[in-house]
Amino acid sequence: MGDKQGRVGMGMGKGAEVSEAIKKGGENARSRVATVSLSASTIPHEVYSEFGGAKVLLRPASPGTGLICGKTVRAVVESAGVKDVLSKSLGSKNTSNVAKATLNALLSLRTREQILKARGLEHRLTAIKTA
Repeated sequence: MGDKQGRVGMGMGKGAEVSEAIKKGGENARSRVATVSLSASTIPHEVYSEFGGAKVLLRPASPGTGLICGKTVRAVVESAGVKDVLSKSLGSKNTSNVAKATLNALLSLRTREQILKARGLEHRLTAIKTA
């Protein structure tokens, strides 16, 4: 689940009936919502992630490209609010592991501002914005 504005979460639930499992999964996802760093309508940089046997590569795309990815990756990046991305899913096709690898990839994204701040170089950030 996600708000399509940079916040996304994933959860799984088990139950005697399908509706009960969906309800539990939704509650679990709402409690695990995390913020994703986005750059306009795409991701700030290329990222590769693995989970189990699933491997996912996400690349930024120019505006208007759309989501070029499989259905599992598309569901995750769409709910995060990404509109333009290129992806390749390698290895296992297990939907649960592909979704978790995609979520891990999105959570490992960092913008230029976040990297400079983490390195203690905020003064360079103003120089970049004025140039």
